[in-house]
Amino acid sequence: MLRLYGGSKYELSLRVEDELIKASLPEMSRNTVFTLPLHADVLSGFTYFFAKLPIEYLHHDEKINPRSIGQNISKLIEEFYQKRPQLHISLGWITVPDNGKCLVRIFDGQHKAAAQVLLGIRELPVRIFVNPDADTLLTANTNAGTTLRQVAFDKSVQRRLGNALYVDRVDRYKEELGLAEDDFSFSERDLVKFFKGESREMKRYILDAVRDSVTHNPENKLKDYIDFGGRGKEKPLSYSSIEKTFYSFFIYQEVLDTPISYQLESGENPRELEKQQILELINLIAEEIYIGKFDSDIGTYRIENRLQSGELLPLDHVRAFRISKEEILWNWLKYISQIIRNFFIMQGIPIDESKLFQYKFPVPLWERLRTFVRNFSNLPLWSNIALSSTVFGGKQNYDFWQYVFEKGKTQQGQQVLPEPINLMKMI
Repeated sequence: MLRLYGGSKYELSLRVEDELIKASLPEMSRNTVFTLPLHADVLSGFTYFFAKLPIEYLHHDEKINPRSIGQNISKLIEEFYQKRPQLHISLGWITVPDNGKCLVRIFDGQHKAAAQVLLGIRELPVRIFVNPDADTLLTANTNAGTTLRQVAFDKSVQRRLGNALYVDRVDRYKEELGLAEDDFSFSERDLVKFFKGESREMKRYILDAVRDSVTHNPENKLKDYIDFGGRGKEKPLSYSSIEKTFYSFFIYQEVLDTPISYQLESGENPRELEKQQILELINLIAEEIYIGKFDSDIGTYRIENRLQSGELLPLDHVRAFRISKEEILWNWLKYISQIIRNFFIMQGIPIDESKLFQYKFPVPLWERLRTFVRNFSNLPLWSNIALSSTVFGGKQNYDFWQYVFEKGKTQQGQQVLPEPINLMKMI
C-alpha cells in the first residue's frame, strides 16, 4: 500500500548525539536538520523517539508483522473520513549504521497507516525504536496479537457508551435547532432524520439508551446477579443472555414517531413506560428466583459435576442456576410475552405485539406474571439431582428445551416433567 501510493522510497538520514536525534530529508528537498528528543523505556531498556515522517521514508516490516491488509480497513477509512482522530500511532524501528542512513521499518499500526494513506495523507506520526533487539520486538508483537490480544469492550460497556452518544446527539440537536434545554418536543425519528449521515448508528444509540437505563437503574434488583464481563464464575446470568432475552423480547426495536416528551407527566410515555415495566418484571424475577436463594459464594463453577460427585448444594441455588441457562431463559421468557398478549386479547384490547411493554400493565396482569414465575421456578426438574447427568449434563440448544416444555419429555423419550407446560394452569 505504501509503495502503491509513492511511499517506501528512501532511507532516513539520521544521527544520534547525546540524548537527541538529528535527521533531515534531503531526498524531499528538505535539508534543514530537525532535532528530536530521545526517550528511554525504563522496563525494556529500549530507546525511542517520536516523528512525523513522509510515507516516502516508511517501509513495512514483513518479518515482525507479516499480516496483510484485511477487509476491516474499510471501517478505519470510514472512521478517519468522519474526522475522528487516530488514537494509537504506528510503531517502527531503526538500526543506525555508520553511514547515518537507515530504513524506518513499520511493524505495528499498518491498517491505520494504510487507511490514512488511502485518504490522501502523506505524512504519518510514528514511534521509532532505536537499535532495539529485533527478536524482542518480534516476541512482543506476536504476544500482542495472540495471548495478549486486546479484548473489545463488553456489551454492557458498549451500551453505556451508546447511551452517552445518544445524550450527546440530543444536546446537539437542541443546540443546532435553537431549542430550550427542557424542550423535548421532537421524536426519535426526528433525531435519525437529522443525523442522516449516521442513521444506523443513531438507531443503535437510541436502543442502547433504553438498555442502559434499565441495566444501571439504581432500583434494578437483578443487577447483582449479572456477570458483565462474561467470564466470571460467581453469578448466574451473563449480560449477553440478558440482551438476547429480556431486551430482545421486550424492547421495541424501532424508533418512535411520538415526541420524547409525549405524556411524560401522566406516566404514559411509551419509552419510559417500556423501561419502567421491564425493570418491574426484572425485579419480580429477582425476588422470586435469586434474592436469598442464589449464593454467589457457591457460584456457577461445575455445578452439575459437583452434584454428580455427591456434593450437597442448596436446592434453591441449583434451581436458580439451572433456570438462568441462556437456552432455558430464552424459552420461558417467551411464555411471559404469551401471557401478556393473552391477557390483553381476553380484555378485548387490540395491541401491537412488537410494542408489548409500551402498554400499561394492570395489577391483575402483574399478579399473573408473578404467579407464573413462582410456579415455573417450583417445577420439580430444577431441583432434581438425578438430571445432572442427563438433560443438565451438557449444553442443550433452544429447540431442546422448547420441546421439553411442550411435550414434558426429550425427543429421545426421556421424561423430564410430569406433564407438558400448561400456561393456564401456571397462572
